[in-house]
Amino acid sequence: MSDLLLVYGTLAPGQVRWHFLEPFVVAHHGEVEVDGTLYDTGRGYPAAVFGTGDRIIGRVYRLTDLEQAWSVLDEVERAVDGLYARVLVATERGVAFAYECGDQQLLVRRIESGRWTER
Repeated sequence: MSDLLLVYGTLAPGQVRWHFLEPFVVAHHGEVEVDGTLYDTGRGYPAAVFGTGDRIIGRVYRLTDLEQAWSVLDEVERAVDGLYARVLVATERGVAFAYECGDQQLLVRRIESGRWTER
């Protein structure tokens, strides 16, 4: 099981959900580009679909206290409701978990740059 998390939206520093992730972060492994498409949901948060041949720009973090971290983050990202699923994605920093959209209705507008902050 990976202890890395790819963050591409509201879990990033300075964003509204960073405070949920920050207590579990032990290292920042920098910005990465991964295969996928990023969407604006129109609800104040993004949605990602991986393996599309497009690109998503995110950051990779190494986490501690994994059982607690995944419990908190799965709840925050609504993986428990099926809106998102925690999946493994290949990054240049290693295989990391990321939250992928599980509800096609959330894929409102493609973010061309692949960066949530450039929507």
